[in-house]
Amino acid sequence: MIEKVVELAQNLIPIALIGAGGIGKTSIALTVLHNDRIKQRFGDDRRFIRCDKFPPSCVHFLRRLSSVIGAGVENPEDLTPLRPSLSSREMLIVLDNAESILDPHGTSAWEIYAVVEELSRFNNICVCITSRILIIPPDFKHLDVPTLPMDAARSTFCRIYDNNNDWSNLVDSILEQLDFHPLSVTLLATVAHRNRWDASRLSREWERQRTSMLQTEHSESLAATIELSLTSPLFQGLGPDARAFLGVIAFFPQGVDENNLDWLLPAISNGTDVLYKLCTLSLTYRKNGFITMLAPFRDYLSPKDPKSSSLLCATKEQYFARMSININPNKPNFGESQWITSEDANVEHLLDVFTTIDADSESVWRACAYFMQHLVWHKKRLVTLGPKIEALPDDHSSKPECLFELSRLFFSVGNQAEYKRLLTRALKLESGRGNVRQVTRILRHLSDANRLMGLSEEGVQQAREALEILERTGDVVGQARCLIKLALLLRDGQQFDAAEEASSRAIGLITEKGSQSLVCESHRVLGNIHRSKGETEKAIHHHEVALEIASSSNWHDGLFRIHHDLAGLFHDEGRFNDAQAHIEHAKSHTADNPYNLGCATEQQARVWYKQHRFEEARSEALRAADVFEKLGATKDAENCKKLLQRIEKKLNNPTTSGQSGFNCELLQIVLLPARTNSFS
Repeated sequence: MIEKVVELAQNLIPIALIGAGGIGKTSIALTVLHNDRIKQRFGDDRRFIRCDKFPPSCVHFLRRLSSVIGAGVENPEDLTPLRPSLSSREMLIVLDNAESILDPHGTSAWEIYAVVEELSRFNNICVCITSRILIIPPDFKHLDVPTLPMDAARSTFCRIYDNNNDWSNLVDSILEQLDFHPLSVTLLATVAHRNRWDASRLSREWERQRTSMLQTEHSESLAATIELSLTSPLFQGLGPDARAFLGVIAFFPQGVDENNLDWLLPAISNGTDVLYKLCTLSLTYRKNGFITMLAPFRDYLSPKDPKSSSLLCATKEQYFARMSININPNKPNFGESQWITSEDANVEHLLDVFTTIDADSESVWRACAYFMQHLVWHKKRLVTLGPKIEALPDDHSSKPECLFELSRLFFSVGNQAEYKRLLTRALKLESGRGNVRQVTRILRHLSDANRLMGLSEEGVQQAREALEILERTGDVVGQARCLIKLALLLRDGQQFDAAEEASSRAIGLITEKGSQSLVCESHRVLGNIHRSKGETEKAIHHHEVALEIASSSNWHDGLFRIHHDLAGLFHDEGRFNDAQAHIEHAKSHTADNPYNLGCATEQQARVWYKQHRFEEARSEALRAADVFEKLGATKDAENCKKLLQRIEKKLNNPTTSGQSGFNCELLQIVLLPARTNSFS
């Protein structure tokens, strides 16, 4: 940044250093002012004007300019009497804190703006302004001042802290939480040095005080820097809700999606205009479609008592209302619920806070269940809410439902042991309440958990128990779901005819009910049964039927499963090009699901293995094993490790690692079928 500004100054190009308070704009300008090349170019004609040190009027600005350039004109009304002095030699003039004179809501802002613009057009003068607001004359080269790189932040901290022997990852963590904001780093180091805190004590004080500790005895503080922006005429002109609006943006880790303002903050009629002006003030900035702010600003501006912020509570209710729909891939509005894929971090933070400060609110816990349901369908990942859910009293009305949805998240990332454990807890609670419908639903999922853990006999018993209850209650769709789970269990038990009968019965029950996702899943399962029986053409036919249904509704998870199955089928048949094509299709439908991506990666490794591309196979298998281990999918990780062992044997045996392995080797590996996984 310094080099860039020096180069621009040497070429007499007007410069605008724009950024939030404390970002280092003035430091950059002063460093440039004292740069050797700048000294050589401009000599003593380097001028620095603090624009916040005089009243924001054109008269005062011109008087100050006249003084610093040595024009000797007492009260110039414009630049005309100053032109002889301004034109006599090359100059570098820095207008520091120019937001105080260029704020468009200021009394003389546009007069001063015109003078600065005229000044920048002198061909012998380089004007450099530092400002928090992005309102600058058009000829200025606009440079956004970034936060410090990690190494520079460390260096700044160490220079002031003066205790390099006490460096710790704890300090790195705090610097990261400060977004490497220069003023915040400087204040943190100053406070730590003056109090003689070691890294452990500094970490404890940070957890206790957060940004409130960033102040010194000389009234230099993060709070003062931020409040200066909040007292500006431009901010004051945004109205009484502006501070609360900033608080909402600060509360959410992602900030606010400006495309969602209509439903998220309907009470703010001019929300788009306010967001634009907050960015103009450098209080916020755009990142990945969201309006957000630097971490220290977030910490300072976020409501200390979220329940007391009416605007934040209104935002919470908007989130809750949007989640409180029954997600059904057979319904036309299924795609609308995908909004959670970009807002999940915000919603999780909202729930984490309100389950702590408003733990008795049933609406908060219902929202937790809805949130996890959205993730199961659209962004399979674990959440931080698990311990809180399990700590709820057993008589809490939302605990069974939250346990159930939490179990499904563990299933979605391949952790079958947690899937079963949480389902067992939920079943006990629902059975005690006599909730028959929920009991059958949990039994169906428990049967699947046992299948995936190799406990087929226990799984069949639970599936039949659930099916019997559903037949008594006349729940046709529920019966179909149970029959699909039963078919998978029977297939795993080599009872192929019984499995085929169960799948066909499921299709017959739901074809007339319009439940396309279940019809799709039934055909997919039936295809896998025919694959197990060695009936390849029938298997392909049923998968193609399933593929057509899933494609018509753009059901990503279903499309992934079907392409994954077909890739495995063609893998077993030795049709590697077809297998590769379906692996690529499967990868395109992982929808940011790390477990699905791990499965596709493992499958790719198996295809490379069969094609004797052992180095590539090892690379893919290692990636897949790493994904599964991080997700806690132990069975999948173990299968990857077994595959890796076979790959290593090939790599360590040069007589079989090349293309010369020929028929006996090919016959050997054909006997290693593509394995199934948690959704097969």
